[in-house]
Amino acid sequence: MDNKKKLARNKYETNDDMINLIDNLNRDDDVKYNRRAFLKTAVGASVTLGLATLPFSIKAMMNTAGEDDKRIAIAKLSEISKGQSLNFNYPTDEDPAILVHTKDGKFVAYNNKCTHLQCPVFYEKEQDVLLCPCHKGYFDVKSGHPLAGPPQRELPRIELEIVDDTIYAVGRKVRHG
Repeated sequence: MDNKKKLARNKYETNDDMINLIDNLNRDDDVKYNRRAFLKTAVGASVTLGLATLPFSIKAMMNTAGEDDKRIAIAKLSEISKGQSLNFNYPTDEDPAILVHTKDGKFVAYNNKCTHLQCPVFYEKEQDVLLCPCHKGYFDVKSGHPLAGPPQRELPRIELEIVDDTIYAVGRKVRHG
C-alpha cells in the first residue's frame, strides 16, 4: 500500500473541514507526543525540581537544629525585680525579645514582635499584659495568647533556664492553637 492510499483511507468525500480533521496528524507526531512521553517528562521534571531544592531543605533542617542548641545569658536575677521587663535579642542579634518578671514571681520570655504587623510589644505592669501599641493588641503575659485587638496568633515563647544567679535563653517554641 503506498502513502497516498494510506492517507486517503481516512478521508471522506466532503469539503467539510470538521470531518477531515485527522489530515493534520502524522504518525511520527503520534509516537512523539503520547502518554508515555508525557509521563516521562513529568516525572523527570519532578525529580529535577526535587533534587534542586534538596540542598535548601538540608540547610533549613541544620539551621533549626542549631537554633535549639543556642544558650545565651540574658540577665542576673538581681537585675530584674518583680513587675519589670527587659529587652534582649534571641536567637540572633536581629530578633528582638522581651523577658518579663511577672507579679507572681515567674520569668517568661517571648519574641518582641506582635503577630499582627510585627510592631514591638511592651509589658504593661498595671494590667499585667503585653501590649502592642500600634493597634491595641493585648497578649496574656503568662501564655502569650492574644486577649484583645487584631492579633490572632500567640507570641513565640522563648524557653528559659535559671542556673545559679543567671537567666539563660535556651530555645524558642513557636506554637499555634
